Amino acid sequence: MIAATGASQFEFLDALTAMPGIEWTRVEMFHLDEYIGLPASLPASFRKYLLERLIHKTTITKYHFLDGEGNVPETVRKVSAELTAAPIDIAFVGIGENGHLAFNDPPADFHTEEPCIIVDLDEPCRLQQVGEGWFASLSEVPTRAISMTVRQILKAKEILVVVPDARKAQAVKSCLEGPISPMAPASILRKHANTTVFLDKLSSALLSPQSKGSIA
Repeated sequence: MIAATGASQFEFLDALTAMPGIEWTRVEMFHLDEYIGLPASLPASFRKYLLERLIHKTTITKYHFLDGEGNVPETVRKVSAELTAAPIDIAFVGIGENGHLAFNDPPADFHTEEPCIIVDLDEPCRLQQVGEGWFASLSEVPTRAISMTVRQILKAKEILVVVPDARKAQAVKSCLEGPISPMAPASILRKHANTTVFLDKLSSALLSPQSKGSIA
């Protein structure tokens, strides 16, 4: 499985880890992204997030962290090799306020075949992290990150997209009703044959009635 992070995934992960019948010892976990240069001890670290909200609440024993400290190119190489060793059954993802998928900010690379890449984070993405309370100011937010690529995410057999909150409404509309474009990175999910999108009333507020009728 591929796990997503961020404030939008809080309730989903609480529900997932409380769900009976999941044989977590059979689950192998990857995650979408991580900041470069951010210690894993800080609350904004996605490694810390996943340890606290997923791994320590289940019996998962096999997981692959994107370590943004130390030898980042080696981390990218290592995790990329592990990602491609076997098919991915399911990916849990979100949509950023700027429409990003993982940390693939617009204009996203829809063509690279690399499983993971190093990316520059745009200002709207970094401002979102401040708005969610992970950082006190924009200057504290790292400017670079490791991200799973768009094409790698699309290789998952099933994709579940969880997008709550009014602040995501414009991005949801652009990605679900606008053109499929690198400028709306998550719009590419419409090309995947087995994707389900879960919205709430706030995040779906700008969608047409036709779109609302075709999503969960």
